[in-house]
Amino acid sequence: MKSSGTFNLQRVFKAGTYSLQGIKACFQHEAAFRQETLLCVILIPLALYIGKGPMDYLLTIGSLLFVLLIEILNSAIEAVVDRIGDEVHELSGRAKDMGSAAVTIAIILAALCWWEVISAHLFPGGF
Repeated sequence: MKSSGTFNLQRVFKAGTYSLQGIKACFQHEAAFRQETLLCVILIPLALYIGKGPMDYLLTIGSLLFVLLIEILNSAIEAVVDRIGDEVHELSGRAKDMGSAAVTIAIILAALCWWEVISAHLFPGGF
């Protein structure tokens, strides 16, 4: 057995495979993830067009990827809660609401990043 401190290419490959399975599952089972992915397909080329450098790209594209990341985590929370049972429980509702709140905050952050990049180009001298 190899030490946990050594590099294991097979483990890296398996981790990548599991990650792709997770993205595929989220895309298949979560309408919100599909919608946000479609938005990324549209907005990432726009970000490359309107961006003026690395910081603009980081803010616009990074914020979109952050929304996808949080949506995946929210979907994972929902899947675990649903796996536990169908009965209504205060903690289950709270977990789902918190996941939803995280997505909302990520979307607000993305909107603010996009606003900053766009407004800097529309109003170069500031307001």
